[in-house]
Parts: sequence; structure tokens; C-alpha cells
Amino acid sequence: MMERTYCLTLPEWRYAQGCLALAKRLGLIDDDSPAALEKRRAAKNAEISRREADGMTVYGTRYFSAPAYLQYELTRFKLDFVEPCEKIRALGVCPTFTDEQTRAWYDANPDLFTRYFGDSFSYEESRLIIEKHMREEVYDNLVQDILCESQNR
Repeated sequence: MMERTYCLTLPEWRYAQGCLALAKRLGLIDDDSPAALEKRRAAKNAEISRREADGMTVYGTRYFSAPAYLQYELTRFKLDFVEPCEKIRALGVCPTFTDEQTRAWYDANPDLFTRYFGDSFSYEESRLIIEKHMREEVYDNLVQDILCESQNR
């Protein structure tokens, strides 16, 4: 049971599989299988070990367990979409939003832009964050589309 390997519930594992499938479709990885995931994890751990053995500075995690590496990849894929990397930009799949769309999102989610003392961040201060939230929604919808496709097979 792969979901146990990655410390996930079955629905969480299915979502992770959808994210991996989307990453493959977007060209971020070549293979979305669990075996390929483990191969990438082993390569990452070997790279870190090599850097340490060569006396190079290593920041962050020095060894990725299976669950930690899966979360690392899933986070990286989402960030590559939300803050579009070169590959995503080249594909043209990451949307841009009009001022009207971001303003409407800001107005619909005022609780997300409130400071500790109850005053709010202005729309201008929040625009980039709003666009990232909106891209996260698009990303999650793309993953859900993939999950629906696999369910309908």
C-alpha cells in the first residue's frame, strides 16, 4: 500500500497521484510512477551526501524520508505553477488575471487580508498574493480534473 509508505490516507494518496500526473503533463517530471518518485528521492539524497562529502555547505534537509520527499515534490510542483517557472511560462498554461478578477477575489475574501488589530491590507498591497491564491485554485482544479479523468476510465 503506497499510501502507507508516504504516511497518507487513501484520499490524500490519490490527490498526490493527481499532482504527480499533472507534473508529468506539464513536463516537470518524466515519470509519475511511485518507482520513479523513489528513484528521484534516492538521487536527491545521493546528491546531498555528495555535497557534504565534498565539504560543500548543505542548507535544509540532509536526508529525505519517503513522506518528506513526496511533500517536497508536491510543494515544488505547486510553487512552479503558482510562481510560474520557465517551463510553465513556456507552456502558457498558467493564467494571468485582470484587475477586475483580482479585485473581485479580494472583495470576496476580506478575512484573508486582515491584520492582527483588525485593520485590512489594501488591495494594492495584496495583489501579488491574490494572484498566487488564484493560481493555486487553478492548479487544484487541474489536479481535480485529472482525478476525475482517472475515475471515469
